[in-house]
Amino acid sequence: MGADMSRTRSVYWQGVRAGAPFLLVVAPFGMLFGVVATEAGFSLIQTMAMTALVIAGAAQFASVQLLVDGAPVFVAILTGLAVNLRMVMYSASLTPHIGKAQTWHKVLMAYFMVDQSYGVSIEKYERSPEMPLADKVSFFFGVISAVAPFWYGFSLVGALLGSAIAPEYALDFAIPITFIAIIAPNLRSLPHLAASIVSVVVALALYWMPYNLWLMVAAVLAMITGAQVEKWLEARK
Repeated sequence: MGADMSRTRSVYWQGVRAGAPFLLVVAPFGMLFGVVATEAGFSLIQTMAMTALVIAGAAQFASVQLLVDGAPVFVAILTGLAVNLRMVMYSASLTPHIGKAQTWHKVLMAYFMVDQSYGVSIEKYERSPEMPLADKVSFFFGVISAVAPFWYGFSLVGALLGSAIAPEYALDFAIPITFIAIIAPNLRSLPHLAASIVSVVVALALYWMPYNLWLMVAAVLAMITGAQVEKWLEARK
């Protein structure tokens, strides 16, 4: 029993170390959201409530920007949901690995399901499929233990400082770097590659659509493409 606990703790710290490099981009990413939200008219409480409840940077930015542009609230909400539809695919791909975890573990993991915790964890699980369930759960929580406090903390810093942060700092560099770092290592299969190509092509082709609706269309078509390619590969087998 003691040996199992010691191994689980070791795996937890492996997760912390694996998630730590993302702190370099999570910090400016969170700070930028705090700045954007307060400049859009959000109060400190509203900004932090959104950060804690949604805990999904891309969806938060998309929704806030739409509200700033005067889009109807329901469009902002739908856009946020569309951007976060990727979490459904994340959950589906994690189910074979952690689907038998305790319910309270799965509830917490669902809340902390963000791009960083998913990307680092699924790469570890696929590389080490023999990992015991307890170790997989521990690794996931290790990753998010490194990421979540920085997201909350630097969102608060950005909200408090607001326009005091000079535009010359260009904090928005963190957004594309974050997603490149997460996506690039996982573009190892045809379904992933096909979904990525479709999302890029559709997003660029439909960028003219109002209220960022191109995000919803690109996300849905990319997911359909990935699923269809995967079914096609299974049928060929």
